[in-house]
Amino acid sequence: MEKILGPQMGDFVRALHEEHGVVFHLEDTVVAVAGKQAKLKSGGVLDADLIVAGVGVRLRLALAEVAGLTIDRGVVVDAYLETSAPGIFAAGDIARWPDPHSGESIRVEHWVVAERQGQAAALNMLGLRETFTAVPFFWSQHYDVPINYVGHAESWDDLAIEGDVMAKDCVLRFKRKGRTLAVASIYRDTESLEAELAMEREVAAA
Repeated sequence: MEKILGPQMGDFVRALHEEHGVVFHLEDTVVAVAGKQAKLKSGGVLDADLIVAGVGVRLRLALAEVAGLTIDRGVVVDAYLETSAPGIFAAGDIARWPDPHSGESIRVEHWVVAERQGQAAALNMLGLRETFTAVPFFWSQHYDVPINYVGHAESWDDLAIEGDVMAKDCVLRFKRKGRTLAVASIYRDTESLEAELAMEREVAAA
């Protein structure tokens, strides 16, 4: 999870799972499965009663492409979640929208965002013309440890850590050019909510 949460949180998540008996085979991959065995590229063989393959997702853009909608690693929408074709809206994993907080065009694959966008798109289909300004949010639960993440930072030049990550009591602020783009936290729910509120107020004041 280093790509999203930084090296400190990535190390913490790995260590937490290792404490619970998980063995990682990083930078290796399964090249064959036969019965109850998985053969690794490195040459090793793992015995398994159950094999779960996490292969990621691929956006289904064929319909949008045939319809002539503007595509950019997703279906491009405006602040009202309307596509390049008037009266056609997109929401959820497939939609790339102008995020007013980061100032970037982003696409987020989390159900809270999809739920909020679906509500906003429905209102705009009814003609209310409300901009989508909700701050992205997701959580990741690891055993009894919740990691909350608010905002969106695909890249950052400064990662400020408050508290102690390994002690499961921390707030991480992902910043670029001095601005906090996202905040991750463990057992700091109040500060996570305060960060979300600050981002909402910043957008409202713009």
